[in-house]
Amino acid sequence: MELDRINVIGLGYVGLPLAINAAKSGYLVTGFDIDKDKIHKLQGGISELSEFESSELLKLQASGNLEFLDLLPKQLKPSIFIIAVPTPLDKEHNPDLTMLKSACELIASVIFDGSLVINESTSYIGTLNNLIQPMITSLTGLVNLDFAVAPERIDPGNKKWDLKSTPRLVAGISERSTKRAIDFYLRFSDHVNPVSKPEVAEAAKLFENTFRQVNIALVNELSQITNSFKISCHEVIEAASTKPYGFMPFYPSIGVGGHCIPIDPSYLAFSAQSVGVEANFINLANRVNLSAPYSVGQRIKARLDGDLNGKKIQIAGISYKPNVADMRESPVLELMKELSELGAIISWHDPLVKEWGGHRSVALDTMVDLGVITTPHDSIDFTIWQESGINVLDLSANTKNYGWPKFL
Repeated sequence: MELDRINVIGLGYVGLPLAINAAKSGYLVTGFDIDKDKIHKLQGGISELSEFESSELLKLQASGNLEFLDLLPKQLKPSIFIIAVPTPLDKEHNPDLTMLKSACELIASVIFDGSLVINESTSYIGTLNNLIQPMITSLTGLVNLDFAVAPERIDPGNKKWDLKSTPRLVAGISERSTKRAIDFYLRFSDHVNPVSKPEVAEAAKLFENTFRQVNIALVNELSQITNSFKISCHEVIEAASTKPYGFMPFYPSIGVGGHCIPIDPSYLAFSAQSVGVEANFINLANRVNLSAPYSVGQRIKARLDGDLNGKKIQIAGISYKPNVADMRESPVLELMKELSELGAIISWHDPLVKEWGGHRSVALDTMVDLGVITTPHDSIDFTIWQESGINVLDLSANTKNYGWPKFL
């Protein structure tokens, strides 16, 4: 049976792995992105994602199963379009669907009747039925198109749960749309779970990460409470974790980063507001975690006798999570900004990021007043700090001991 041609719109942390895995499973795949420099690098086998070897990218392109383009060709027969573009928030923390709408316009300009459009980009409840489907249909006048949603579940750097092993949610606007989407994903996904409506899949995606946002906010508040009582928040969590049921440990942090946790709850709150429901709990969790860099900065100031003016502070790890170079929504940037505004002189060390915002990573330094562990990549060796005896605060949101007690 001849397989549909696949067109992946957007080649970031979601679209590129999808394009590669679809090509490896036998599909003929076109990966599209408006970033000409990114396309040129991908054509040469260079990816911003470390899990893909250059040889693999070049081999797939040489086989004809995968091509990277910055201009999507007109389709000559039915195909599948996957939308995998960023859906950030604007300055007021409202959904910004500029890139999603641009993707719809692009698809409408090249789509052939009988094609299937699948949205993987995170958005508010009702996006497929109320925005994507009517927009593409009205722009094309085509009446035989299928539409489905399959929200992405990508955790950069996770070696256990990848695109193949992580269960996938799928829902179409019709039985045929759903079946076509299921058949597509089953080629390279171990588990595909259909749900009754696109809105269910969209809501599930938002709730998954809102669950994490709320619990992180809760434990960040607990950290402030335990700090006031001069007891260890981590010891409290460890004690609570001895209960064999009804408890799941989360750990205090300087805030949340990445595309999912800082953004998805705001999309769920927006969805709630659109039907007249006030998402008080979600909005509060958002505020707590957005204010975490400020509150942590104040605690660091108190630790250094209430004065950071002129103090040299070095940050270890500035990406949003360990062992990836992903800087999306990294709360470390806000913490560095807060410490700078309090008068500190900031430097940072990150072997994965190396350069950001016009500044470069520097080696771990012992000639500082304070070392701060924020994102402890495995490749960071803290031996020099341990042997020097300098003051170090461990702000990492995990249970690992790097040589100092957890500060939060």
